[in-house]
Amino acid sequence: MALFRAAFGAALLVASIDQTALATTQNVIFNGTVAPTCTLVVATTGTMTVSPDLQSLSSHNSGGSAGTVTLTTTGGVSLSVDPVTTTTAPSADSTSTTWTPTYSAAGAHSIVETGSATSISTPGADLVSVHLAGTKGGSNRFANGNYQATVTLRCE
Repeated sequence: MALFRAAFGAALLVASIDQTALATTQNVIFNGTVAPTCTLVVATTGTMTVSPDLQSLSSHNSGGSAGTVTLTTTGGVSLSVDPVTTTTAPSADSTSTTWTPTYSAAGAHSIVETGSATSISTPGADLVSVHLAGTKGGSNRFANGNYQATVTLRCE
């Protein structure tokens, strides 16, 4: 009987050596999240010139130019300009100025010139043109000297 058990065990061992192991697989899942983001990089500063009647100082006037900013986004953001809060003017200019910032974009997104917020839902890159106009009312005029204003372009 002991011999039978040994022979049976040996036969079972030989049979199992010939068999290949059962294959098994497992899927490994990867997750990732891309948050809505954007980057803004100033490419050029803008230039304002005065109108012939001296009541407008604007990047739209003859000889003026927009400031440009490159925008790269994942989408899911809003682009806007803040009201102008930082300005310098010569001391001879003591009357109030109304500053109006606007922007437009070309590239992956086409945004016509606006001063309002624009939703951007898709990813891409754009060149944003930022304009600024300062206006005087009534009989007020821009005085001789250097003017500077800061426009904040916001992407959030």
